[in-house]
Formats: sequence, C-alpha cells, structure tokens
Amino acid sequence: MAFQYEFKFKVQWGDTDAAGIVFFPNFYKWMNESTHEIFAAIGFPVSKLIAEDKIGLPLLETHCNFKSPLYYEDKVVLHSTVEEVGNKVIRVNHQFYKDGQLVAEGYDVRAWTSFKGKPKAEVIPEEVRNKLMSSELIVEG
Repeated sequence: MAFQYEFKFKVQWGDTDAAGIVFFPNFYKWMNESTHEIFAAIGFPVSKLIAEDKIGLPLLETHCNFKSPLYYEDKVVLHSTVEEVGNKVIRVNHQFYKDGQLVAEGYDVRAWTSFKGKPKAEVIPEEVRNKLMSSELIVEG
C-alpha cells in the first residue's frame, strides 16, 4: 500500500453555488490541496520545491466522479492515496466521504518537472519515490 493522507473539513459558504450545493471546481481545489499536503507530509513542500529547487508538479490529467452533492456546513473526509509513482509521473486517487458515504472520487496525475529554463519532466528522485510508496497514513483535522 502507498502513502495515504486524510483530512477533515467543513464545507464553507463560499464553496457553494446559488443552489447551496458545492460548486464542482472546489472538488478539484481540494484534491490539489491534498496532493500538496502529501508532499509537505513527506518533507518536500511544494512551495520549497518551487522556490529552492525550481521543481513543480504540474497537472497532466485530473478527473472527478460526483455521486452525491455536498452542502454548506457538511463535514467531509477526504482520503487521498498515492496510487502510482512512475519514472516521472505521480498519480494520486482521492475519495470524498460524508457520514461514511462516498460522495465523490477522482484522481490527479502530475509530472515531476524542472523549471530551470524551459519546463521539462525529470526522473523523480529515489528519496521522494520511496517516501511516496511508503505505507504511511497521516490524518489531519
């Protein structure tokens, strides 16, 4: 089993649309935040990677299936799992739960990319790969 990150949050008013339902781009925002938290949890915060190493994690692909709506003040658990660590690419799966019920699931695929000059995907360092493939579980919130 690969690295897992789980955090709990409450849907805020600004996350909803005029009908009071979570506006769909927020699921992508939360998946993005969770993936960034995974890198921070393994000791490679994205802000530091960008500032010091000129390494970024641009999205190559993202997807989300919506099964049930979320509303203002719903309490949500987002469970994110590193599904695959390729040579240059990382895939993270995300599952959103409300009251133990799966309400959405998705994934993002990112490339380990150097921004020294023209952006170019690079081989993921072994230290990062090993940490991403560890069986650790971190729970926040």
